[in-house]
Amino acid sequence: MNAVALSAFAQYSRMYDDWAAFSEKIGNMAALAESGEIIVAEAGGEIHGAVAYLGPGRPKSSFFNPEWPVMRMLVVRPSSRGFGIGRRLADECIQFAIRDNARVFALHTTKIMSVALGMYERMGFVFHREAPAIHGVPYGIYVKDLPPA
Repeated sequence: MNAVALSAFAQYSRMYDDWAAFSEKIGNMAALAESGEIIVAEAGGEIHGAVAYLGPGRPKSSFFNPEWPVMRMLVVRPSSRGFGIGRRLADECIQFAIRDNARVFALHTTKIMSVALGMYERMGFVFHREAPAIHGVPYGIYVKDLPPA
């Protein structure tokens, strides 16, 4: 999973002003299992994508409302893109949020990740406010209202 995360973000390496520090964090995606649930897309014994779901009240970045469930590090192996894996992983996170009786679901992303951002917007996520930049790249918080469970 950590290798998939690194390969998924590699195309952005020149956009972050400290890729070495950023990639160290990305390359440890599995550590998110300490505070959340990891959902993995696997086929043929290989991991093709993954995402972390951090439920309401679970430890998360301070720029999120602590009661919001959030999706972190949705990654898809570059060779596995275009098959709907990212969408299925995101949908699974939304189902977890509904299971947890959440009314709002959040994520943070950046405009440089235009394919992911477009998918999130088609799924009903809307810009909420700016989030702190990460190694020189601006990020925003996006939220989606959820139906009652």
